[in-house]
Amino acid sequence: MFYTYRSHGCGPKGMHGGSRRWGPFEVRWEAGQPGPGGRGGRRRMFDGSELRLILLKLIADTPRHGYDLIREIESLTGGAYAPSPGVVYPTLTLLDDMGLIEDSKSEGAKKQFAATEAGRQHLAERAEEVEALFARLTELGAARKRTDATSVRRAMHNLRTVLWNKFSQGELADDQLHNIVALIDEAAQKIERLG
Repeated sequence: MFYTYRSHGCGPKGMHGGSRRWGPFEVRWEAGQPGPGGRGGRRRMFDGSELRLILLKLIADTPRHGYDLIREIESLTGGAYAPSPGVVYPTLTLLDDMGLIEDSKSEGAKKQFAATEAGRQHLAERAEEVEALFARLTELGAARKRTDATSVRRAMHNLRTVLWNKFSQGELADDQLHNIVALIDEAAQKIERLG
């Protein structure tokens, strides 16, 4: 499924500030500024021509079938984005109709496609655009990693705040102090054992 923007707390025409989610990411804007695109609504990650180029490039690199393409895009973005089969398969049909890919061999019921000479020429003519599209995919993966690291920092800050509040309320009984230390040690050991 394509990730879409979803509004959160946005007033009329986005003029009261707010945020929108794009998959796992949140885009914020200030009061008085229009939201993404200047108004509400759904937005696909890539338009049809962009997705065609991405799929064509992946197929030119290695012959693939539809599910492989979905998995590869998901891998490139660190799991942040995967196009739906309902968009990928019609796009493959269109690329085939345009003569840019062809059925190379089948794995059971799965059609595997390879790029034609015309497809490779099409990619060469749009090399800069293709490079920019793959840079977007890579950046989406990097943003996902940054977002994940942010959640760890938030959890650490939360723990520090809770401990500060607990200790600022006055002296803790020995059993309370031992329980807190045991919980922190247990969490540290579990994290250390993660593969």
